[in-house]
Amino acid sequence: MNFYNFIYKIDEFCSYDNPWKVRKEEETSEKYGVYPDKRNVEQLIKNSIINLDKPPGPTSHEVAFWVKKMFNVNKVGHGGTLEPLAWGGVIPR
Repeated sequence: MNFYNFIYKIDEFCSYDNPWKVRKEEETSEKYGVYPDKRNVEQLIKNSIINLDKPPGPTSHEVAFWVKKMFNVNKVGHGGTLEPLAWGGVIPR
């Protein structure tokens, strides 16, 4: 099995020791994308999810707007509920 080393690093970091079941070996080409650990900061920001511990007070909409301005991205969405004490994730696009 020729697995991408990044997967093994994640397994090791997460202490995941179950064997992988590979149904079919595939080759990929970097001309169709960039491996996650080889992305530059701009690519990471534009293709990522930010887990944010929103403090009570500002709305999720306000926090999404702040993230949009901080990272200079065109679109930011949030997941979770809009309840003031709830947690959620912010997705820059």
